[in-house]
Amino acid sequence: MRMETFGRPFRWMLDRAVTALAKLRVPASLLTLIGFAFCLAAAAFFGLGRFTTAGIAMIPAAVCDLLARPLARRQPQISFFTAFLKSVLHRYADLAVFLGLLVYYSTVNRFWLALLTGIALAGAVMVSYSQARAESLIDRCRVGFWERPERLGLLILGAVFNRVPIALLILAIGPNVTVVHRIWHTWKETEGRRAAAERDASIVQTPESKASQSAQPAAQREMTELIARTARRGA
Repeated sequence: MRMETFGRPFRWMLDRAVTALAKLRVPASLLTLIGFAFCLAAAAFFGLGRFTTAGIAMIPAAVCDLLARPLARRQPQISFFTAFLKSVLHRYADLAVFLGLLVYYSTVNRFWLALLTGIALAGAVMVSYSQARAESLIDRCRVGFWERPERLGLLILGAVFNRVPIALLILAIGPNVTVVHRIWHTWKETEGRRAAAERDASIVQTPESKASQSAQPAAQREMTELIARTARRGA
């Protein structure tokens, strides 16, 4: 269950907003840039210790994120570069927000909260990286809960209601658990393919079938493609 589930009662409002933006021909990349700018502003407010203001500044950023994806689907042309740019800016936005908190807690000598912020930052980065790296090996890896909308929503609540340490504690645990979950999921998927390929390879074949690529078992072909993709992408 993700943030989209909680937002279902308000989906009609989201659909109307997306429809209006599509009619106005507002590019989805513009919403990404606006959201990024608000996250930078929130990071500055966090660094100054103005948590409530930072939380309010992140609300438009969250709204832009909610609108950008469905709006991109309605664009006449899908740009792979736009999707790449969105991912990069989201990572920088996450880094900026946590960096603002690190600056503040370092200034007021709150070592443990600064450490907690660093762990939460690592989890936020690794949730996205683990998915991207896993999907270079398998088709899909979105297991777990703590993706960007959930992290952003919790941090907004913590900032607005002056409960940032509690939010950081959850963010230091939850996303890192999601990373472990994705590691386990990817291991099962890749090892499952390997085991299937080895079983198929153990079956005695005729010389004609061995010479024919078309007769190669499907699981073995998938394993060959997996190894090739891994070699091309590197570590």
